Amino acid sequence: MAKKFGFDNEKYLSMQSEHIRERIDQFGGKLYLEFGGKLFDDFHASRVLPGFQPDSKVRMLQQLRDDVEIVIAVNANDIEKNKVRGDLGITYDDDCLRLMDSFRALGLYVGSIVVTQYAGQGAADTFLKRLESLGIRSYRHYPIAGYPSDVAHIVSDEGFGKNDFIETGHSLVVVTAPGPGSGKMATCLSQLYHEHQRGVSAGYAKFETFPIWNLPLKHPVNLAYEAATADLNDVNMIDPFHLDAYGVTTVNYNRDVEIFPVLRAIFERIQDKCPYQSPPDMGVNMAGSCIVDDELCRKASRMEILRRYYNTLVARVRGEADDEQVRKLEIVMQRAEVTPDICPAYAAALAKAEETGAPAGAMVLPDGRLVTGKTSSLLGASASMLVNALKVLGRIDDELDLISDMVIMPISDLKTRHLGHNNPRLHSDEMLLALAISGLTNPLAARAQKQLDKLKGSDAHFSVIISEEDIQLYKRLGIHVTCEPKYEVNRLYHK
Repeated sequence: MAKKFGFDNEKYLSMQSEHIRERIDQFGGKLYLEFGGKLFDDFHASRVLPGFQPDSKVRMLQQLRDDVEIVIAVNANDIEKNKVRGDLGITYDDDCLRLMDSFRALGLYVGSIVVTQYAGQGAADTFLKRLESLGIRSYRHYPIAGYPSDVAHIVSDEGFGKNDFIETGHSLVVVTAPGPGSGKMATCLSQLYHEHQRGVSAGYAKFETFPIWNLPLKHPVNLAYEAATADLNDVNMIDPFHLDAYGVTTVNYNRDVEIFPVLRAIFERIQDKCPYQSPPDMGVNMAGSCIVDDELCRKASRMEILRRYYNTLVARVRGEADDEQVRKLEIVMQRAEVTPDICPAYAAALAKAEETGAPAGAMVLPDGRLVTGKTSSLLGASASMLVNALKVLGRIDDELDLISDMVIMPISDLKTRHLGHNNPRLHSDEMLLALAISGLTNPLAARAQKQLDKLKGSDAHFSVIISEEDIQLYKRLGIHVTCEPKYEVNRLYHK
């Protein structure tokens, strides 16, 4: 069955790069482009816009390779606090180096790293010395009293004027960061001030995929963005400045709307006039013009909202989210008309757990077929469901054992007798290793293993919180996984 797409990725790459070129020309050949969201691995976009490739933004920059220079901004306070990226588990300062390696591997030029909000933090000084030893150009930007409201002070020698001027040599300067709150916008505006002081004409624009400005406020794609940012207090709203200037209804989020009057005043003070009438004017996002199947994107976005809700319920149990975040997601679900009924895996997982009296799971395959998995003496529910799914995809009789007990038992014995595990059951990754070994002598096991790529895009749900090893394995296979917000064992500490 041919895979359906709701988003034309090639059209997006073409339109997006052309629109950025036009914006560079608009400002006389020099543009500072604030890049919001993830440049690499934008899996949220690929989930809500089926057909959007996670590396689309980087591929677009590669089309502009000769014109692009990248500046990475990192907040000195985040370095001091050892702030960690939740998706990667590494600190922001380490992520700056990872980003540099990734960009360079793609043939993109990274000119420098700017440490923002620098006030002599010890960890920031250590990082700056590390950059110097690596031969990486670095700059310091300082806290500005009264930012962002005291425009007269900000746009002065004691405001932006105190910041280091970042030397750049390309027409398009992309300012990106390890995470939010890194000072990307302030970095761009500081550069505009310094460029103007040097008699150079330069402009500013913003590239942020969500919310999509030319989709309706209550479109599930935009509501999925609210679900994704429930912890940031972002709220989608009709942009009043665009409506007033053009009589056209567009969507933005509260922080952009709140900061626009200040941004406009800063522009007017730096360049005598603001080139933009509204926040959407600042953007260069063409994603809304590349949706080719609106209903498919709506369906995908509703599923994403449901996943975000369950993931936040689990985060609350772990002490990583609060009741307010859950309440916001409940409101988003109501607005998007989302209930667990939109995915049969949710009810099936609970029914299988009720039937067996033990943790269970269910998964909807990309072709719509439903698979379940139960806990056994040798396999956990996640491993059991995975092997059942491979049987279905490989058209293998469910009654046949793909992995003999002779393979599983030594692994279980190794876990409990030598590695300190209490649970002898195999996790999903351990089951796949056992399957690979079995495939050497069992043709059916080899056939099952060849089905792994077909799992991408499946939706799985479990009756309890499964292990982090299982969750990460499912994600690596491209399976969307959620869990009921409860542990299998009632205790205080869960590793």
